[in-house]
Amino acid sequence: MSETAQDQEWRESRYSSYDGLMLYTRHYPAPQTDTRPATRPVLCLPGLTRNSNDFHVLALHLSRKSQTPRDVYCLDYRGRGRSGHDPDWRNYSPYIEMLDTLDFMTITGLHHAAILGTSRGGIIAMMMAVTRPGAIGAVILNDIGPEIETRGLVRIIGYAGKTPAPGSWPDAAMIVRDMSARFFTDVPDDEWMELARQHYMEEDGRPVAGYDPALAKTLSQINLANPIPKMWPHFDALKHVPALVLRGENSDVLSRKTVDEMAARHPGLQSFEVEEEGHAPLLRDRRTLRVIDTFLAGAD
Repeated sequence: MSETAQDQEWRESRYSSYDGLMLYTRHYPAPQTDTRPATRPVLCLPGLTRNSNDFHVLALHLSRKSQTPRDVYCLDYRGRGRSGHDPDWRNYSPYIEMLDTLDFMTITGLHHAAILGTSRGGIIAMMMAVTRPGAIGAVILNDIGPEIETRGLVRIIGYAGKTPAPGSWPDAAMIVRDMSARFFTDVPDDEWMELARQHYMEEDGRPVAGYDPALAKTLSQINLANPIPKMWPHFDALKHVPALVLRGENSDVLSRKTVDEMAARHPGLQSFEVEEEGHAPLLRDRRTLRVIDTFLAGAD
């Protein structure tokens, strides 16, 4: 695995997947001191079309500003962000992405890590609980659970691979705002540009898609006439670890009913609803950062 120091805050690295694809990761190391108590590292897994940029604010907080600083790792799945595109779009699946994640954990020596999974990342975390339960020491599910609301899935299918290409960064900010403002009702005007720079990559100074457009082909295989598969057995496999579920107040993917059922099945589950945000919470506001920080400290 190759690694390059970006600055004192984070380092980027790349590793080869089992089939030779080069995959990108970020590492936000906690300061090394003789007096710092051992803390559980965090591995952040993004949503379907998202990438490691989404966790920058959170990772800086947990690694540098927390009372219990910890190492934070953030992954770009194959075909997303700065990772290589797969020539076979069929490999853009949660199962293959889980294998890539487990390979990274093996290479890095991460054991009993806290897994923070946003949307798709939470699905992968639940699959890991069945496939390799010893890899997980705690879990945070960001606006995802064993049941996905149909209306939210329809919305995701409607935009993945179909978002217009922005001609400039101001255009990118406007597109992100137009797509998200009805769910994220308290985002200041000047913050949409920051969110656009999370969503898009940059090439020759211009915004470009943050994921392989072929990813949309995987969604075209979903038949909405059939019931959406439920993952309750996978969620139940998390009963042995501390768990926190975050739900956006305006989410159309994770319902309050599902959160209540999750709490009934996992007696130790903690939950937090992020006000004025939808799918998926941005993990940038002070209250949410404090909730995550406190949960992780308790899970150490």
